Amino acid sequence: MMAPKYKRLSKEDAVLLLVDHQAGLISLVQDFSPDEFKNNVLALADIGKFFQLPTILTTSFDAGPNGPIVPEMLERFPDAPFIRRPGQINAWDNEEFVQAVRDTGRKQLLIAGVVTDVCVAFPALSAIEEGYDVFVVTDASGTFNKTVQQAAWQRMSSAGVQLMNWFSVACELHRDWRNDMEGLGALLSNHLPNYRNLMTSYTTLQEAKKG
Repeated sequence: MMAPKYKRLSKEDAVLLLVDHQAGLISLVQDFSPDEFKNNVLALADIGKFFQLPTILTTSFDAGPNGPIVPEMLERFPDAPFIRRPGQINAWDNEEFVQAVRDTGRKQLLIAGVVTDVCVAFPALSAIEEGYDVFVVTDASGTFNKTVQQAAWQRMSSAGVQLMNWFSVACELHRDWRNDMEGLGALLSNHLPNYRNLMTSYTTLQEAKKG
């Protein structure tokens, strides 16, 4: 069986789909600590803003126990399409959501959400069937435990979904540090405390060159 070709993420062809990051559902996430998961989700959101990716928000039955969308998503993307699904579990079963994706004209879907095995896996698999290139951001998607996490990742990977983490998404979109080292470096430093050491070293070096 021939290995699939390497398809790079492109900021000109990627769209960010944030699926069901809701106050109630997030309480189910146990494969990451609460602080770690929140940081990962917000890092991905900030990456979307940094690279000016079209972004679509969606919730499932947010009038019920799943709860409202976390406010940080609306704060970061006040003008993004926000699809409040009345009941469809699979976002791809909602015509308004699918149309919002199609309206972007883009073919690379970056997906993250809660929970990984349902709210992420179902639309990811559906989009693969329709010919999209799908990239699931694993550490900005959470579920009940590591066993469920691994099973969901395996199911999606077997279908052709590419699994990434938010840091690799940022680097693959950026391509070359010379494009904007300070801008991306500041973003990374905000979400990776240890990265601040690297940026401090870089800043010191730049100042030394000026002197």
